[in-house]
Amino acid sequence: RLGSVVAYFTSAKFLLYLGHALSTWGDRMWHFAVSVFLVELYGNSLLLTAVYGLVVAGSVLLLGAIIGDWVDKNSRLKVAQTSLVVQNASVILCGIILMIVFLFKTQLLTLYHGWLLTMCYILVITIANIANLASTATAITIQRDWIVVVAGEDRSKLADMNATIRRIDQLTNILAPMAVGQIMTFGSPMIGCGFISGWNLMSMCVEYLLLWKVYQKTPTLALKSAKVEESELKQLNVKKESDMKPAEGVQLIVEKDVTGFEPQQEKEVSCAARIAEPFITFRDGWVAYYNQPVFLAGMGLAFLYMTVLGFDCITTGYAYTQGLSGSVLSLLMGASAVTGIMGTVAFTWLRHKCGLVRTGLISGVAQFACLVLCAISVFMPGSPLDLTVSPFADISARLFESEPLPTITTPEDKPEMVFATGMPNLLNGSTTPANSDPEMSPEPVPLISVSLLFAGVIAARVGLWSFDLTVTQLLQENVVESERGIINGVQNSMNYLLDLLHFIMVILAPNPEAFGLLVLISVSFVAMGHIMYFRFAQKSLGKQLFVCCTPDPKAVSDSSPPGNTSTV
Repeated sequence: RLGSVVAYFTSAKFLLYLGHALSTWGDRMWHFAVSVFLVELYGNSLLLTAVYGLVVAGSVLLLGAIIGDWVDKNSRLKVAQTSLVVQNASVILCGIILMIVFLFKTQLLTLYHGWLLTMCYILVITIANIANLASTATAITIQRDWIVVVAGEDRSKLADMNATIRRIDQLTNILAPMAVGQIMTFGSPMIGCGFISGWNLMSMCVEYLLLWKVYQKTPTLALKSAKVEESELKQLNVKKESDMKPAEGVQLIVEKDVTGFEPQQEKEVSCAARIAEPFITFRDGWVAYYNQPVFLAGMGLAFLYMTVLGFDCITTGYAYTQGLSGSVLSLLMGASAVTGIMGTVAFTWLRHKCGLVRTGLISGVAQFACLVLCAISVFMPGSPLDLTVSPFADISARLFESEPLPTITTPEDKPEMVFATGMPNLLNGSTTPANSDPEMSPEPVPLISVSLLFAGVIAARVGLWSFDLTVTQLLQENVVESERGIINGVQNSMNYLLDLLHFIMVILAPNPEAFGLLVLISVSFVAMGHIMYFRFAQKSLGKQLFVCCTPDPKAVSDSSPPGNTSTV
């Protein structure tokens, strides 16, 4: 028994978990802290935070396919180690710059009329964006490639590993911001910068060692050939795959990986060809993504990002306008983490009982059924929905007003902005609802609407995370090894695109009276996403779509691409 315990803790699987936990913990701390740091530096304004979010989303949207292509071109160990070092070194450098700015902000304001301080802001946002791009590369290579190779041909093991990775994500999403938040609260932002920099330095060394150990314990990680996809992924639709011609750029990547030799003619390319190469890679990546048999499943997942029904800054801001306190919100976030973990457990059980594709169908139905509560909440007592108020009234007023915009110093100055940004009263420690007046005692807002809203959001996390794991494994199993990086890079770009659109939607309709419309639009996009997945499942399973049976003990998956004639 002791030997088996020791073998597990020294296995490649556990070392991969440990490395992912360290990496995710550092990521979550940094993502939480950098927004707070930028708010602190810019006088409690959210301008820098908004610019940072826009830069990050735009960069992944434009460079996702190119990052994935780079992952495909190079050896697994080189990609993992390079992205790890770039990510952590960028965070460390950002932390040092922020510490300097916090220490000498007064002096920097007087130098060159404040332009030096502005350059520091630009430098921080640029380096932080580089860190996020490196983090994207790490996620693609570890969660979409390494984990498949470590699991080998055992799809049940792959499902268990995917679920465990998501559980780690759920726990770190809650615990890491709490930890760094306590340090910043009882210490100072500068101490928080120093702690995060120190953590990333130590974590980088440990993660580097863990990656090397996993690489040593899994010899197949050293093999990166276009010829191994049939044995590694157990593709069930060989005929369809052979009929599909991959993009020319992708085929060139495969030849370089297999032979390790690049002809002299390829080296002597013109300057114009070098300039055009990223654009060609971008085009070929999106074309290859569209031609994937799991394209509709990936699009269905991306559409779930076009929603305000999550625990982000927007929904949190709306909750404050409805009178919920920070302590209540923290409890609700904890409940959402629990239901998210329940979703990972449900995924493994459903996949074993009904197969992978049907698991996605069941998860989608469960999520949508829970979100119906959110749609009902729009019309319940306490909902601020008012269709007589134009959702663009706030923007129009700002565009045509003659006086400059006032500085927001208290929630009473501009309650709409407090809601739109989703950062109400947290900066000054107040838990007063953003639309309240401290000199008056307004009637309490009925909590029926907001209670139904959050009940639906929390319950839907079970289906959401189970569906996310389903699509993740479909991409892992049905995308050939030589295209894993570029396809998952494009998938990340699609996710960021829909996420960016949902923020634009909120900017266009920032008033609490319009939030009900945003809820209905979000539920509609979730429905469209699951309709796309239903179409994919219909092509994959045909008449057996609604037949749920227990698969054989070998855990053969029903995730074959459309057109397969094999039965489960």
